[in-house]
Amino acid sequence: MPTIILASTSPFRRELLGRLQLPFQAVAPDTDESPLPDEHPTATAERLSVAKARAVADRFPGALIIGSDQMAMCEGVHLDKPMTHVVAVEQLRQVSGRSVTFHSAVVLLNARSGRIHSRLVPTTVKFRRLDEAEVGRYLRREPAYDCAGSAKAEGLGISLIESIVSDDPTALIGLPLIALCSMLREEGLLIP
Repeated sequence: MPTIILASTSPFRRELLGRLQLPFQAVAPDTDESPLPDEHPTATAERLSVAKARAVADRFPGALIIGSDQMAMCEGVHLDKPMTHVVAVEQLRQVSGRSVTFHSAVVLLNARSGRIHSRLVPTTVKFRRLDEAEVGRYLRREPAYDCAGSAKAEGLGISLIESIVSDDPTALIGLPLIALCSMLREEGLLIP
């Protein structure tokens, strides 16, 4: 079986990939994750997924390398990771009562053959109407500053959500496993 490399430092992606019960290594891709000027979030997610996989390919020439990235949009506005409490509060005000589309890209690069598989999986999240007290209570208990949209659906953030629509429930957390399993099978891996 080829070596599997997850080109990511995300603990959420590591946990998701672990569900497949395949041995893998997580490696920091050290890529610039800045969007290009006028680049649509779907293009950014796809480009960064490929860039992350390629960034580690030289170190693992015979490996299957997984790259993934996610971008979020609310009514045409890109939502980045808030990184601070003030920005998280503003994001939660912005998404209150609205739908956010999370565009999750996943890439599988066969470093030996150069073959690249790529998929983009959208997830639409409808947020409940949130009042200031709810936002404050939530961020005190789960400061989701490292998460676009400022709510972690895999944690307490699920309480802020009215509905989720997606072909792959793992896409929202950051690694679309249904698409990835298909890619791994195309490369000859037996799952399960």
